[in-house]
Order: sequence, then C-alpha cells, then structure tokens
Amino acid sequence: MKVLIVLTSHDELGDTGEKTGFWLEELAAPYYEFVRAGADITLASPKGGRPPLDPKSNEPDAQTDDTRRFESDAEASAALSSTVRLDSVDPTAFDAVFYAGGHGPLWDLAEDPVSKALIEGALAADKPVALVCHAPGVLRHVTTPSGAPLVEGRDVTGFTNSEESGVGLTDVVPFLVEDMLKEKGGRYTQGDDWGPHVVRDGLLITGQNPASSAPAAAALIELLADTSS
Repeated sequence: MKVLIVLTSHDELGDTGEKTGFWLEELAAPYYEFVRAGADITLASPKGGRPPLDPKSNEPDAQTDDTRRFESDAEASAALSSTVRLDSVDPTAFDAVFYAGGHGPLWDLAEDPVSKALIEGALAADKPVALVCHAPGVLRHVTTPSGAPLVEGRDVTGFTNSEESGVGLTDVVPFLVEDMLKEKGGRYTQGDDWGPHVVRDGLLITGQNPASSAPAAAALIELLADTSS
C-alpha cells in the first residue's frame, strides 16, 4: 500500500504577523495509522523540503501521544525534512492520497493548480482521497470531468464556522471551509465542535477537525481494503 500525504508550504497567517503551517496532529496521527497498516508513505508539499509547522500545534495542550512519538521518530523527522515537490508527483503511483490540515492550505494548496490536478487525477484513476480539518478547503477549485464542483451533491465535512470562530480567525482566513463547501453544493454535515466526525462519499473522505484525523486515515485504510478484496 502506497500512501501520499500532502502538506502545506505556506507559513504566514494572513496579515497578522503570526506563523501558520500544517497542524502536527493531522500529520502524526494519520502517519501512524498508515504505519500500522504497513503502508509505504511519501510526504509532499508544493515547495518540497521541510514544510512549516503551525507553532500552536506543538504547544503542550495540543500535543498527543502521536505527536510526541513523531517528534522523537528519526525516520519520520527525516521524511518531514525532505518532502518531495508536489509537481513531481504522479498520483497514479499511489494507492491513496491524504491531505493534512492546518490553516496553511487555505492560502497555497486551495489555489494550487498542481494540487487540483493531483486530486482530479487520483480520483480519475479510482484512487481514494482523504482531507481533514482545513484541508477540505483544498477542494475549492477541484471539479469533476464534466466541470462541476467536485463536492456538488456529495456528503462532505470540514472545519466548522464555529470552530474557526473559537480560534478567533474568522476574519483572518481567506475563506471559511464550511461556507465554501456549502457554496459549492456539498451536502455539509458536522459533529460536535472539536469531536471526531468523518464522512465518506465514494472515493472522497473528509474529516472535520484534528480529532478526526486518525479516524479519517482509518476510513481510508478500510476503503483500500474493501476495494482490493
């Protein structure tokens, strides 16, 4: 099983002067779900190299067993330091694609034609795609072969407006994930704020927030097992 994990390369939190990037739990928890499943994991980002970590995701109250394990895992750290450039990736070379969140993707991956083509190419090749927390925002410009928004008429979730309000960034982000998914015609659902909520519609899996990252990866593994049996 070959899994591609996509991370942001964007590190500026709008015009606040603060830093952002990917959210550590949303990489670490899925990473170890895939490790336990015996997956061969490749990390990628638009610029390649070491992607920016949202500093808030490594504060004590955001740490988990998985994040602490990842931080002390030499192999994982080496992979993170040398992510491949997204434009060098052939989606058909992987069995599945997983997008980690954090606020960074709303600025770069959501507007990246390479990312758009990657997701469209993976789905066209019957490869499942999972995105968690802010990463469903990356679907903003992704379309079906007919040109319709990918999420139109599909069951989806992502970071809620109330969760964004809870972290005080409603007026900082370029768009709200929940609003965008609804505007594009997605059948948006949500669970409790900060609780796990994962939705699968065909080959598309979306998770609401950091707590949904491990369950989203588990759903992706289950889907791969179903399609290979």
